[in-house]
Amino acid sequence: MSGQLYDGIGEAFEGFKTLPLARYAEVPGFLALVGDVSGRSVLDLASGTGFYSREFKRRGASRVLGVDISSAMVDAARALEDRDPLGVRYEVGDVAELRAFEQRFDLAIAVQLFNYAEDVATIERMCRAIHRSIEDGAELFSFVQNPDFRFGGPSLAKYGFLCESLGEETAIGPRVRITALLDPPISFEANPPGRDVYEKCLQAAGFSEITWVPLDVSAEGIRAYGKEFWDDCTANPPLTMLRCRA
Repeated sequence: MSGQLYDGIGEAFEGFKTLPLARYAEVPGFLALVGDVSGRSVLDLASGTGFYSREFKRRGASRVLGVDISSAMVDAARALEDRDPLGVRYEVGDVAELRAFEQRFDLAIAVQLFNYAEDVATIERMCRAIHRSIEDGAELFSFVQNPDFRFGGPSLAKYGFLCESLGEETAIGPRVRITALLDPPISFEANPPGRDVYEKCLQAAGFSEITWVPLDVSAEGIRAYGKEFWDDCTANPPLTMLRCRA
């Protein structure tokens, strides 16, 4: 399902990273969470058009593989690689059915990977597949919808996104509609997991040291817009991060 969901977006997806919330919170926050990747191999799951794959290769990663379920996303990522060759490889793949790799990776990243799973069992299969794809003791860094986000609070529109409840709760978590306020806007429905679902699935797959890391607005974002601009976001954060160890 999620492959088809994103097939119509392609390179327009790159525009997400220009919106205020992504530019001044997600990107600097997630890069800081992952930290130094010099000489390390990186598995980028739900890699989209390869934004983080490219960024970590520029930052000295030895080997980067991006995997995405959407062939259109992978085509867009490969086109960007052709234009500016960095040595990043991409392939189409479903993380729940991830192929075995000859050589395991030093770390894995997953940005909004788990939002489209059919059920909790699929999320656990994803976690198990990631666990066997990275070295013993390696870390998985995830960027996710905040399970504690309160729908009905002030609009996030000024930050470039909307996140609206569809009024349905599943075993995974609430069904939501996320809209990126690009020109034209791009909307899609998602089912982001609850906190317990993440923790239970990761633990069942063999991960430990599961740590939730709040997402802060960068100093550059505060300089650009002023502190008050971000008050609604900091009072009710729509996004968060977590890290864990294989």
